[in-house]
Amino acid sequence: MSEIRIGISGWRYGPWRRDFYPKGLRQDSELAFASRAVNSIEINGSFYSLQTPERYLGWREETPDGFVFSVKGPRYITHVRRLKDIEEPVANFFASGPLLLGDKLGPILWQFPPNMTFDEARFARFFELLPRTRDAARECAKGCAERLKGNGSTDIDGNARLRHAVEIRNESFLCEAFVKLLRKHRIALVVADSADKWPYVEDITADFVYMRLHGDVELYSSGYTAHALRRWKQRIVRWSQGGQVEDAQLIVPGAPPQRASRDIYCYFDNDQKVHAPYDARRLLEKLKLDYDLVTEPGVAPEVEL
Repeated sequence: MSEIRIGISGWRYGPWRRDFYPKGLRQDSELAFASRAVNSIEINGSFYSLQTPERYLGWREETPDGFVFSVKGPRYITHVRRLKDIEEPVANFFASGPLLLGDKLGPILWQFPPNMTFDEARFARFFELLPRTRDAARECAKGCAERLKGNGSTDIDGNARLRHAVEIRNESFLCEAFVKLLRKHRIALVVADSADKWPYVEDITADFVYMRLHGDVELYSSGYTAHALRRWKQRIVRWSQGGQVEDAQLIVPGAPPQRASRDIYCYFDNDQKVHAPYDARRLLEKLKLDYDLVTEPGVAPEVEL
């Protein structure tokens, strides 16, 4: 059986207050509320700056059992360093505490800027650097800056597998060499719906599918119609069953290897006009995955006001 996660990208947005978040809900209770309305959330703060072990532990404790986060890798690695001389920055990221999410840690997302082009050798080095298990991440974290050593960021048992996904925004990546590289390293190529602003592709390159829905017509702003959500539901069902949709938009023609199932991670990022949490809820309902969620939009779960 596949695991299907439908959620939102981030959870702290001013316009959501007194709309998705009910009047009187404390800001430090917003994660508790949101994590009972969807079954996964993409952590955005880690993209802008390193978080702390205390924050990751807090996020783990504030969310219900069975909940899953994805974590966005630092832009310092992808946008500032642009994958050059990144051994210590990657170590710093894993030393900052994401492993402390424990079983609630889902994929790690690496998003690249629109002006970054595909360099096969550079991406190959990056993919080889990424740890694929907790043990490998602990070893990687040993190379962190002195200020991060001994902070308890890797004090967690087990050797669970780590997953990685890549979101591209430049057409130079639309080549067979990139797809082959992703498949070699079992890294997912993000299915990114961006209202035609950036490339949209559906090549399956790992044993899971990672989706980011940035807006149906207008980037970050427009919601998804019932028709659009039905289309996404159909694609999710097919991908979760291990297959490929018939009208897939592909870089490399042909179906991926058939699997019994694939896990799905889908995040709505059309947050500017408060569409994201409602669209996520509607898609969960269409997939009949809302049965074990605690709250309806606008109705507070048992969290502190």
